[in-house]
Amino acid sequence: MKHWTRMPSPIGDLILVEEDGALTGIGFTQGRHPAQPPADGEERPERFAEVIRQLQEYFRGERREFDLPLAPKGTPFQQRVWNALLEIPYGRAVSYGEIARRLGNPNAMRAVGLANGRNPIPVIIPCHRVIGANGSLTGYGGGLPIKRKLLSLEGIELRETASLF
Repeated sequence: MKHWTRMPSPIGDLILVEEDGALTGIGFTQGRHPAQPPADGEERPERFAEVIRQLQEYFRGERREFDLPLAPKGTPFQQRVWNALLEIPYGRAVSYGEIARRLGNPNAMRAVGLANGRNPIPVIIPCHRVIGANGSLTGYGGGLPIKRKLLSLEGIELRETASLF
């Protein structure tokens, strides 16, 4: 059974979703595709105390890494991309090409971009840390203003990219 709750945050309300004790989704209630609570879920805010605590610490600038059980659903390639995103350190940004190279296929930039855009657990799986090769801000599910706020929170300058390793 899926459970969900709504969490206010500095980037707008978030819809948190978990299943079997692991976080499966974070949705933005604003942006191009506003998230809705899952139709097959039950509202159970008490199940999200630790997720909310860690997200609040992150938004206050007190947390740089999350320690939560995650269960994003996706293809094997998407899973590989999302795992690579988890390796991007707080306060660093990388390009889609760098992620593709890290995965062993430097020509897979577009596929990396698509997988990045389908990340079901943004903020915690830090897809906001992926920017254009020239340091430009690129698309984000919650909208570019939210991406800009997250990057700013982490002190990331938009005209630079950094190496994963």
